[in-house]
Amino acid sequence: MGVRTKINLGLLAAFVLGTGMLGSFAWNAIQQNARAELVREAQMITAQASAIRGYTVTEIQPLLAEQSRTRFLPHTIPAFAASSTERDFSKGYPGYIYKEAALNPTNPGHRATPAETAIINDFRKDAALKSIIRTLDTPDGPVISVSRPLKIGNKACLICHSTPDVAPASMVDVYGSENGYGWSVDETIGAQITTVPMRAAEERARELFIRFMTGAAGIYGVALLLVGIILHFAVGTPKATA
Repeated sequence: MGVRTKINLGLLAAFVLGTGMLGSFAWNAIQQNARAELVREAQMITAQASAIRGYTVTEIQPLLAEQSRTRFLPHTIPAFAASSTERDFSKGYPGYIYKEAALNPTNPGHRATPAETAIINDFRKDAALKSIIRTLDTPDGPVISVSRPLKIGNKACLICHSTPDVAPASMVDVYGSENGYGWSVDETIGAQITTVPMRAAEERARELFIRFMTGAAGIYGVALLLVGIILHFAVGTPKATA
């Protein structure tokens, strides 16, 4: 095997090995970036819902306090306001889901599923746990789930959730006296769970990866070609011997 052949084979091996290493690094980086973007989206939705909850407590509840004494107004309930707003938001962004899941909710629609119950129990076991991020497979494709604990941090909440005889009669008339009671201050009663679909992000990641690798392979190939040409003239053509 001649020197020129060995050089060409070495360059080819370097091209294949270098492209493979670069592809592996680029794919991992793109995937991690796509996942981080989805987590940030979920965190923003959760933060938006928390802001709605806070606004409801500080602005809406005092404004409708008088009417609430004689008629139950769900609009004054933070969970109702946040869930209703995010449900309308989800209409324009299919697959983006926000839910306030609870172990013992007043509204049956907020009752936790077995999977959500497991998340809530994780928060209850570890008071220092601030967030749980999981990747889940669903019939509609993979999703990222970001959860935050819901705790009773305000004694005012116990007016509705301590015992049925203390709760507003108008609320008991609507939801009954069996669920949503017995809560205590600092207790983790549920979780804010936001899920975002991964399918679109994965497709964008694949497209970006293909574009990047196509460009990188082209640049790398041209560079190796130039190196090969330079080495060709540097080595020269072997002279025939007599």
